[in-house]
Amino acid sequence: MTTVAIRSTQKSTNVRGRLAWPRRLVGALARIAPGATAAVAERLFFTPPRPHPSRGERALAGAHRADVQVDGRRIAAWRWGEGPVVVLVHGWGGRAGQLTSFVEPLTSRGFAVVAFDAPGHGRSGRGLSSAPQFARALQAVARSQAGAHAIVAHSLGAAAVALALRDGLRVERVVFLGAAADPPAWVGAFARRLGLPDGVVDRLRARSERRLGISWSELHVPRLAASFEVPLLIVHDRDDREVAPEDATEIAAAWRGARVVETAGLGHNRPLRDAGVVRGVVEFVTGGSVATCACGAPAAEAGSCEPCRLEAELFDPAGRWEALANRG
Repeated sequence: MTTVAIRSTQKSTNVRGRLAWPRRLVGALARIAPGATAAVAERLFFTPPRPHPSRGERALAGAHRADVQVDGRRIAAWRWGEGPVVVLVHGWGGRAGQLTSFVEPLTSRGFAVVAFDAPGHGRSGRGLSSAPQFARALQAVARSQAGAHAIVAHSLGAAAVALALRDGLRVERVVFLGAAADPPAWVGAFARRLGLPDGVVDRLRARSERRLGISWSELHVPRLAASFEVPLLIVHDRDDREVAPEDATEIAAAWRGARVVETAGLGHNRPLRDAGVVRGVVEFVTGGSVATCACGAPAAEAGSCEPCRLEAELFDPAGRWEALANRG
């Protein structure tokens, strides 16, 4: 694991949307009918919130539609350009338009870009969704494109990528943005918000495992990552209030050769359209190295910041002597 510009972190939790049910009403129902309460809670937990409008949606109008069918559901997908395919995967409650800032920089470098709305999201229609369903959609999209060179995934999309890799998807590069290490852990905050007792949460988990055909323990990204060797870049913001920065550290520690770049002041979603992040991700995906300094400058700009150059020389004796020799 290589870590770049890691600073102090702030713990946060994803509550998966706002819930309006009064806690006392749910608690009373749980005591009277725990099974029915678990059924309702499962539906709430696995129903995506409606996404906020995204400026990136305009870019979809210029794309070629590349829809696929997964589990009897139509998955809306879009393609730009020609060349090796880079697939963009949004997170929980997101949509394809959120990641379109990557389209032009990648297509201008000779790559095709494919983005899709996951099941239950955006133009793929309403309904239940989950990381395994994201993963099956990703696999179907990749197959429809005769494979993928790289994947750029946000938030819950990271768990979907890990599942797809476990199940045989092959790519050359992977990028995680604000990646969640253990999505099932979100049920804790969800249960506290609703006032669900442990017994109902256990029923919720059992119901979903039967429906999805996968145990929650299989969705732990660091555990899945232990067998992966594909190069991984993780970008995580230290001010992310949806997914804790510690998740990035945990994934990188388990994923051989992973690299972490920490940003500041961007939160959970703004890295998807930040110019510096986009440049760094594109350099990595297209085969370039991702050099960063303390200010977060991408490879093309690393070293241009005087304080960062001095800091790099201070902590890199070999580089310091080489720099001094060049100046002499």
